[in-house]
Amino acid sequence: MLHSEEEPTLAEDLLLLLFQPSSGTIAGENTLYYALGGAVLADLALHDHVTVTQSFGTKLETTSDRFPADPSLRSAWDYIDEKPRRVQTVLAAIGPALRGPLLERLVDRGDLVRVDRKTLVVFTTKALQEGSNGRRAALLASVREALVDGVEPTARVAALAALISGSGTLPQFHREIPWDSTVISRAKEFEQGNWGAGAAAEAVTRTVTATIVSNAIVAATVLPQQ
Repeated sequence: MLHSEEEPTLAEDLLLLLFQPSSGTIAGENTLYYALGGAVLADLALHDHVTVTQSFGTKLETTSDRFPADPSLRSAWDYIDEKPRRVQTVLAAIGPALRGPLLERLVDRGDLVRVDRKTLVVFTTKALQEGSNGRRAALLASVREALVDGVEPTARVAALAALISGSGTLPQFHREIPWDSTVISRAKEFEQGNWGAGAAAEAVTRTVTATIVSNAIVAATVLPQQ
């Protein structure tokens, strides 16, 4: 079982935000693995485990022998460490296996809970509902402050906002985050890595993460239609 004191990964935070308490479903299921994969890669970039190389096209490569301890991040890091790879190649390789383990982490942490739900009176199934620790509400409030109130975000919050926007799920948050021109404009800025001076100390980190997010967006919105 995951120890609750361990810092959640960016992909965990994204999956928790995409969980819709009113319906017990996860927004953007059809392209979820692209978004979660993008969050894993953005996490690696934010912690300086990977960078982007422009040799022979835009590819990801590891920055050193210092690998991440988290299993989901380590798996992606190992794949990239074998040789530089295109972002969309990495997304397709790591993304499909992420949902299940990340969901279990959220349940272990108490962010989500499984409850019994009867269907057709006789049959009992397991359903998800929001936990009582308030972590989803806190994450959502941070994203709302950045998109609605114009508060300068941390790099982590900016990446979350960019991934939610790029995955096409932002309109589903309309009750908490109004879907208007100001919000749309700010979200697009985050997608492009324009996070403000305080979001990340190094410009290269913003650039790398923006490249990853933009590729995740292309994968999620264009490739499934081909």
